[in-house]
Amino acid sequence: MSQTLFYSPKEETLPREELEQLQIERLQSTLNRVYRNVAFYRTAFDAHHVNLEKLKDPRALRDLPFTTKDDLRRSYPYDMFAVPLRDIVRIHSTAGMGPPVVVGYTRNDLRHWTECAARLLVAAGINEHDVVQIALDYGISARGLGFHQGAEHIGATVIPMSWTTSVDKQIAILKDYKTTVLIATPGYAAGVAAALEQKQIHPERLQLRRGLFTGERWSDHLRAQLEAQLHIVSTDVYGLTEVMGPGMAGECHLRSGLHINEDHLIVEVINPKTLEPVAAGDEGELVFTTITKEGCPLIRYRTGDMTSVDPAVCPCGRTFARMARVARRTDDLLLFHGIGFFPSQIEEILREVEGASPHYQIVLDRQGTEDTLEIRVEASEQIPFLDEVKALESLRGRLARRIKTVVGVDAKITFVEPRSLRQGAGTAERVVDRRPG
Repeated sequence: MSQTLFYSPKEETLPREELEQLQIERLQSTLNRVYRNVAFYRTAFDAHHVNLEKLKDPRALRDLPFTTKDDLRRSYPYDMFAVPLRDIVRIHSTAGMGPPVVVGYTRNDLRHWTECAARLLVAAGINEHDVVQIALDYGISARGLGFHQGAEHIGATVIPMSWTTSVDKQIAILKDYKTTVLIATPGYAAGVAAALEQKQIHPERLQLRRGLFTGERWSDHLRAQLEAQLHIVSTDVYGLTEVMGPGMAGECHLRSGLHINEDHLIVEVINPKTLEPVAAGDEGELVFTTITKEGCPLIRYRTGDMTSVDPAVCPCGRTFARMARVARRTDDLLLFHGIGFFPSQIEEILREVEGASPHYQIVLDRQGTEDTLEIRVEASEQIPFLDEVKALESLRGRLARRIKTVVGVDAKITFVEPRSLRQGAGTAERVVDRRPG
């Protein structure tokens, strides 16, 4: 690319001094809003003896308490809202067991989110001439609509193909509608690539030129593989439903880190054990503070994602700090096809489904270029021998349906010998992840 493209060049190239001044002004406004309107923050600030008048520097954030996902769950559904419900025009939430995290957006929130998503799309080389096929969740999570509204905003043609659509249908649309950009999880894109190969459809028969991938960790090896198989240039994008969704950070055409939209977010990197900040460039846990959100502002939200942040100006000209691609988590969250879940969720399902054993093993693997999820469950010793096959098939179906309903993923259920998965010395690991890193 001979020319660097910007959606909002003035904001994206702000000198660091001006950016920090803007951040502190927006931060002070946000802190006063949450103190007045959100009981959780008022209680937390008072408990920590926070003096909002003294917060004159973004680095003073370290004097404020953290917000965790458990805090957000305990606030279900509306206790974290900083505006009346009548001012909320859209609601998104996370999936999974227990109370979800509910996020409300005002009209201004949607406008800012749209602009942030538009920036990342333009930075990746997408423009009004593109046909953008979005194969992400169009349910209550923020993922699909975040890209959708950003792509429409820059004038691109958008095809909202939910990830629940069959791969065969996705490929038919890719061909017939002359799609130029595919937005999906990397695992889903790998499935599309494998199906194209199986159908002997050469990528040159498509108009596809770019892929924006998000929702799960993926290796440089998989990136190279997808680019070779689909004949595309790929871009990594980062977003969390509870913070903003797609639009938080993304790579430019140089792909030397994901630019964080720092005029809307203040980013910190902390040691997850000591909770102290780490040196610039060192790996730690990402912490975000929103400074323009009206509906559900978040102060020092611990993401659980481990990465590093580079504050240096990118050669593309953008002055926003860049985060490295997320390498790992601080907890045991598993990501499969862009959906996060915990082993404890699987265990809870096994305990609630009659006839299932609570002893299990989760196996994540890759067959060809497609990620697979297998849940191995000990066969119950209570099932009579004559009825075993019929009973196990019935149980397999009930477990698979319940996991799909609660967690949102398709899992292969495999029954293994009784007592083969019990926890203790010499027994199988609870989670086995064989996907190439």
